Order: sequence, then C-alpha cells, then structure tokens
Amino acid sequence: MSHSKSNIVLIGMPASGKSTVGVQLAKWLSMGFIDTDLLVQARAEESMQAFQDANGMDTYQTLECETVRSLVCANCVIATGGSAVYCDGAMQHLKAIAKIIFLDVPVEEIKQRIGDTSERGVVIKAGMTLDDLHAERRPLYLEYADAVIDCSGKPQDELLAEIRELA
Repeated sequence: MSHSKSNIVLIGMPASGKSTVGVQLAKWLSMGFIDTDLLVQARAEESMQAFQDANGMDTYQTLECETVRSLVCANCVIATGGSAVYCDGAMQHLKAIAKIIFLDVPVEEIKQRIGDTSERGVVIKAGMTLDDLHAERRPLYLEYADAVIDCSGKPQDELLAEIRELA
C-alpha cells in the first residue's frame, strides 16, 4: 500500500455503522480513528443538531466540507458524516489520501437503527423521508467508493473481516 493511501475512509448513510465499525477496525488494524462529525462539532462548538437548528443545513454542510477538506492524517480509519458526499472537494481530498469504502445498508435497516432523525443530527431537507435521502445519496456513495460492502443483516465481525480483506 502506498504511503498516500495509508488511510481507510468509511462512507454511508447515517446509522450505517461508520463510527462503530470504524473504531473496531482501527483497533484491529492498529490505526488511528477519526470521526469527521466530531471534528465538525468541535469546530462548531455545539452538537450537529444544535448547529443546524441555529444556522441552517447549508451552513452546516459548508463547515463539514471545509473540515473534511482540511483533514491531514496517516494510518487512520476515518468515519465521515453521511452528508460529506455532497461536497465533491472533500470527497476528492479523501480519495487522494485514502481507500474509500461504502457501507451499504438497506434503507429498511437504516430506519430501524435511526428512529427519530430530528434527534440524530441527520442532514435532511424538510419534508424529505429517509427513503428520499437514501435514493439521493446512494448514487453518490457508489460514485466515490473504491469498494462497496453489502452490510445487509451481517454481524459486525463479518463486516470487519470483509473490510480488512479490502484494506
């Protein structure tokens, strides 16, 4: 693996397991772990939901875009916010420094995991359903991904083993 691609980026819908699987993967592969949602929150100095409520979705996405584009790391597993794919600049930056893996979880499974989107800080336009969001984002995840993992009904250890094969 070349030095510039020493990182692994996990992309996917909210509640697709990026952070949970990412932490485990980082432990397993002796890598660092970065959750870009936490970096954005640290910059905003408040929760994603509070920041969006106060400043709007577009402002949040601009902050997320800038945060991801400025990311510098080596030997890291990076879990991105579900909406990072809306920022081509951020995704091109990640593609340059990492292998991008899309955790593809069926929308029905996502719904069961998420519950109430208003409490999760999910970047979703008013009146949009999770089905709409999934339909809008999935083509973007597929476009940027170097590899796709079908996560449907799989236990975490199985997912970790599959990702490790790809990494």
